[in-house]
Amino acid sequence: MNPIAEELNGIIQDGNPQVYDMLSSVGKNLFFPKGILSQSAEAKGKAHKFNATIGMATEKGDTMFLPSVMAMLNDISPAEALTYAPSFGIMPLREAWKEEMVRKNPSLAGKDISLPVTCNAITHCLSVVSDMWVDPGDVIILPDKMWGNYNLIFGVRKGAVIKNYTFFDPEGGFNMKAFKSLVEKEAEERDKIIVLLNFPNNPTGYTISSQEADGIADILQNIAKGGTHVVAFTDDAYFGLFYEETAATESIFTRLMDRDPNLLAVKLDGATKENFVWGLRVGFVTYGCPVSGESRPFYDALERKTAGAVRGSISNASHLSQELVLKSLQSKEYLSEKEEKFEIMKGRALEVKAVLSDPKYAKAWDVYPFNSGYFMCLKLKTVDAEALRVHLLDQYGVGLIALGKTDLRVAFSCLEKGDTRELFDTVLKGVEDLTSS
Repeated sequence: MNPIAEELNGIIQDGNPQVYDMLSSVGKNLFFPKGILSQSAEAKGKAHKFNATIGMATEKGDTMFLPSVMAMLNDISPAEALTYAPSFGIMPLREAWKEEMVRKNPSLAGKDISLPVTCNAITHCLSVVSDMWVDPGDVIILPDKMWGNYNLIFGVRKGAVIKNYTFFDPEGGFNMKAFKSLVEKEAEERDKIIVLLNFPNNPTGYTISSQEADGIADILQNIAKGGTHVVAFTDDAYFGLFYEETAATESIFTRLMDRDPNLLAVKLDGATKENFVWGLRVGFVTYGCPVSGESRPFYDALERKTAGAVRGSISNASHLSQELVLKSLQSKEYLSEKEEKFEIMKGRALEVKAVLSDPKYAKAWDVYPFNSGYFMCLKLKTVDAEALRVHLLDQYGVGLIALGKTDLRVAFSCLEKGDTRELFDTVLKGVEDLTSS
């Protein structure tokens, strides 16, 4: 094992030995290398005459660039747009995102959490934390209504075993009984369980209530107190897009991060969906758990291992993307701009609810609960979802996503409010076509 990794492991063990035990074999061996990076950083501060350390080109003391590239960028310098960012992410953005996290989750104020580490959006965040915390054969607990890419990230790439529980209770809302049953069953059979909580949920657009969030946290706390290591990933990709009072408006991370030393909360979020900058690919990994003594060395060690995983996969996320997100966060218009777009999204979601309340649709489908995010799902009663998807595409030019035999996902995020009724009437027509034939 590299001596730097051993040093980081010792710091983590001092702060919370249970968290050290949760690390995967890769996680235990991860470190942030010194070598070229640290030598370049040292030279940046001291090499006042010549600095020939890093693989970038300069010209007359500034970053070399093609004018055709910089002509497309306003108010951003070549150094901000074109240079490598640190594997941790640029510090002003990491600090600004943490402040933004606390603004959106007021109960985090005054609590010790790590500084976010920047990744190439939440998909890369998931890959990075899978390196850190997931070994082949580990169990990851997910609902049956889940984003399909989790299987590629955890199941295919890491060899983890995905166990599903039924997401919705037959009476409506989160199926606490099914969740509790599966978590307790897996905790009896192994030393560590990994739970992934995704709210607003993709594909259903459902966010748990505050009462349901408390119930989930209580269940995981009890498992942790019973001696099983619990790693809780909170995928907050669509955070903040809550359209009804039923939805809890703080991340479940806030309820998990200080419950028990045997419970580690790992928050995965980003500007991607929240700030409507999908292609900029800026996401963050943040840790929270009880720590013995001073928390900063402990979290610094986790950040260094996480940055090592970034360094060992993509080196660093785009500097230009990070600067764009940072400058947006710092803009005086930022909050008003977000509110404007939120109201558009809320209007679309509520219009979908209003249209689907029409009883004429009842014979064709049920509507899964939704109150947030980008999506909602229909549960078809009489036709196969894939057959209907293909028919709607071929006959009517309507594109939707089929999930299994019964579920059809509608992204109202890209549906104009005024087109809502026409869309669902067309889906109904497609169902009638297939049933009559």
